[in-house]
Amino acid sequence: MNGLDIKIKNTFSEESVLKTSDNYGVFSGYNLPSFIKDWLIAKYTDQAGNVYRNDILDFLEKYIPKKHEDIKGELLVKNDEIKLLTRLLVEPDVKTGNLKFSIPDIGIKSNDGIIAPNIAKEFPELRGGESWGIITLRYVPQMGKEKGFIELSGYTPFKPYDVDIEYFKTIRKEYNISDWIDLLIRSMEYNPDYDDNEFGFTNLTKKLLFLSRLLVFVEPNLNLIELAPKGTGKSYIFGNLSKTGWMISGGTITRAKMFYDANRGTEGLVGRYDYIAIDEIQTIKFSDEMEIAGAMKSYLEQGTFTVANYKGTGQTGFILLGNIPLNENKKPTSKTYFENLPKVFKESALLDRFHGFIKGWNLPRVTEDIKVKGYALNVEYFSEIMHTLRTSGEYSVIVDDLLDIPNGADTRDVKAIKKICTGYLKLLFPHVKSSKDVDLTDFENYCLQPALEKRKIIKEQIHLIDSEFKPEIPNITLKNY
Repeated sequence: MNGLDIKIKNTFSEESVLKTSDNYGVFSGYNLPSFIKDWLIAKYTDQAGNVYRNDILDFLEKYIPKKHEDIKGELLVKNDEIKLLTRLLVEPDVKTGNLKFSIPDIGIKSNDGIIAPNIAKEFPELRGGESWGIITLRYVPQMGKEKGFIELSGYTPFKPYDVDIEYFKTIRKEYNISDWIDLLIRSMEYNPDYDDNEFGFTNLTKKLLFLSRLLVFVEPNLNLIELAPKGTGKSYIFGNLSKTGWMISGGTITRAKMFYDANRGTEGLVGRYDYIAIDEIQTIKFSDEMEIAGAMKSYLEQGTFTVANYKGTGQTGFILLGNIPLNENKKPTSKTYFENLPKVFKESALLDRFHGFIKGWNLPRVTEDIKVKGYALNVEYFSEIMHTLRTSGEYSVIVDDLLDIPNGADTRDVKAIKKICTGYLKLLFPHVKSSKDVDLTDFENYCLQPALEKRKIIKEQIHLIDSEFKPEIPNITLKNY
């Protein structure tokens, strides 16, 4: 172990986990997100750091369903209860008055499953949307013309940590900025010491760029675009680090799925998740581009949307993820970065509502060497911390106190820069309580300058599409204290 390993182990003794390929090889054959893997490793590791792999294997065999298993057949034939740790999707059915559920990973469809009324009353998270938990299933046969169904008769939410955010903030004070950034990168399951002399983490600037992927995890209603070559880990981060995010990969997006289904009377993805990552954006299709564009404009601007007679609100942020062709110098082949985006996202007025741009081509490709080796925060704990930070309003107040906004500054530019600054402040300096606690040089280097750069790219790209938009951003600086 190096010095950072020892520090993480000592300061986050209950919340850290040792990540090695040997420990995680036990999950071969199971397609599990990182927050489940880390929880199991922590559950079956003693204080000396010994991992009891046989106990993990026993748990996996007992509670984690495999793709090839016919759970429905087991329930029908054996007429016995089955207990699983799994992801389920809940869909309220207004016509029947039932809360239907599906488990896509094992082939249980929403028409197959109904949540027992007493369970739904006890657990609010089972009234719509996605959740993870240890569930008990049983088959309920019906007489006459009625069909049988699978009932969810028992439920324990998968929330192993009650996050003490003040404890987390206190521990942050024991780290310098360099070690803290390395801890965050490790907790994203990457090795901050990786250096291939070209695209590795050769300096703090590149590490900070990598951490910008976490901004939508901690700051509500923040909207970003990242374009990068294939193999830079975009999909992995947004699909594995949090159970409160949602990733769309390909297919067709409808307004009903995204915002509100008027026919079913059910909310869409917006409002149910911390962020929505739209992966492979260049392949996405839209059922009605004008309809989606209108709804997106309203939501990205104000956090509200209207469908039929329903008006909804949400704090869900968006991040668009796409590939971009590069030349032999590893730079974009075109100065117009957005030319491969779907038509709906090429409109200047819609693009202006995205707050910042991440240059993903400056980030390292995923190789075996870049995988984390050593102590890091347990992903489940880390994701809960980020989720909790979203509702901490004191950070935006601090940013307001620190920034000097020039007269006549564009409102969208100011909003974008403030939101990105606030996200960085939450990630890097969560321990500050007021503007007096902030080191102004650190804030300038690690919050303000990255925010200005990300917003400036958006404005420059919009200008290339629509010359009516000026490429400049306001000269926002720190106030003189």
